[in-house]
Amino acid sequence: MKTTTHFSLDKALAALHLAVEPLRPAHIAAVMDIEREAFSLPWPERAYRHELTQNDFAHYYALFRRPVAQPPVSLSAWQRLCQVVLRWPDASPDPMLGYAGFWLMYDEAHISTLAVRAECRRHGLGELLLVVLLEEAQRLGALRATLEVRVSNAAAQSLYAKYHFEQVGCRKAYYNDNREDALILTTPDFASPVYQDLLEDRRRDLLQRLDPTLLDKILQMN
Repeated sequence: MKTTTHFSLDKALAALHLAVEPLRPAHIAAVMDIEREAFSLPWPERAYRHELTQNDFAHYYALFRRPVAQPPVSLSAWQRLCQVVLRWPDASPDPMLGYAGFWLMYDEAHISTLAVRAECRRHGLGELLLVVLLEEAQRLGALRATLEVRVSNAAAQSLYAKYHFEQVGCRKAYYNDNREDALILTTPDFASPVYQDLLEDRRRDLLQRLDPTLLDKILQMN
């Protein structure tokens, strides 16, 4: 039976030193390093520059591991972990672990990208970025989230299913590199108490999975 206490959150905040920043033009070089290794059809640099400087609907975030300043105690434990509400300098000297973003289209957050450095995958960081997007989308007024995913991308589909994304359509020959179909997935309404309970359970489970010792070893691999 799952515990309903949050005693482990403050320990996670002190130990993990994870920070999520709004993605900035100064981060694009680091983004491109991850983009090229993560996708068979990577976006060009100019696409990200356009997203960050000209697309008012775009909201992008980068994940770093580094010591962070003590956040205001008025924030929730989860906000303190993610550091989403803090605003950092234009560039970070620390290695970028991953990035993700969405377009806020009226009341829907369309997740446009999510990627993690190759050596950092399968350790919960992609899931952390997904949760950041879902939380930020809600904060900005979205009622649900949607995305496209390759029919062959079983790993991504498994993660999205964990957060109750359900298939609502299919785009035939959507990807230009191999004419692969894309599944259209959408969450339930964020306002649903059942969905909010699910997010709380997933957050708690994720915090237990994020091992600071393991994250240190990952970064030492370079």
